[in-house]
Amino acid sequence: MATENRKVVVGADDVYPAARAAWEYLQEKGFEVIPIGSLVTGKVEPWTDVAMEVAKRVAQGEASFGVVVCYTGTGVSIAANKVFGARAALCNDAKTAEGARKWNDANILAMSGRLVTAEVAREILDAWLSVTEIDPTEAENIAKLKALDERRSECDGR
Repeated sequence: MATENRKVVVGADDVYPAARAAWEYLQEKGFEVIPIGSLVTGKVEPWTDVAMEVAKRVAQGEASFGVVVCYTGTGVSIAANKVFGARAALCNDAKTAEGARKWNDANILAMSGRLVTAEVAREILDAWLSVTEIDPTEAENIAKLKALDERRSECDGR
């Protein structure tokens, strides 16, 4: 994963321990973390808005990757994936996070605020950050994935 850009966007629709832990842990790791949603307001925010904002910032290159958290993690992952260039993966364990980076070139980590504790969030982030290169055997699949994004862009008139 390219980490020249040391900015990361972390958003949540509620103040979950996983979201707060992600924000704090990434700062400890030397990232400049841009908080979105409840991490800023301290109150419940629409998960769709949080996910879209994180995904837009990642897709536009403002951040090297994003982290989104909602109750199940499903809603934010679906919403984030509506943004051209966003590749959000719902990862509630470290191995899934590692695979999402290595085999799918995911650029947004989605987690469940209900299932993921602060400690597990740090483990998931360690696995996510441990991947520095995409598995070359998956290059063709990742290229196809990005081509699908381009086709979607054409269909949307972008």
